[in-house]
Amino acid sequence: MSDLLSAHERAAVASRLTAARDETEHRIAGLARDFDAVVAASEGSNADDEHDPEGQTIGFERAQLSALLAAARLHRAEIDAAEHRLGDAAFGDCGECGRPIPYERLLARPTTLTCVDCADTNTRPRRRGR
Repeated sequence: MSDLLSAHERAAVASRLTAARDETEHRIAGLARDFDAVVAASEGSNADDEHDPEGQTIGFERAQLSALLAAARLHRAEIDAAEHRLGDAAFGDCGECGRPIPYERLLARPTTLTCVDCADTNTRPRRRGR
């Protein structure tokens, strides 16, 4: 347990989470509107969009918007979890190694659960034979 963040640093991270929430809610609302517009445009249409030489199919657009919307909602859930953890003394401890996550990383990525070293280890491709 680190509790190494000062009250000022915790407030800055909380402010960043609030900004991230606002941005994410705005993105979710826009994507939902776009999704609804695609669905509404395809209702009652008997267009053969699967063979439309003009570009993307309606089904593809719907799937793409659905995936983007799901990702935005997942990010909102990550923000919720980070806001909940912010009140814990252990906020800022790496979930992998337990070392403190640098304040600068928390400010840049307030939903992070890992320090830079552990994040690098988890995203680096593993070589065969290791």
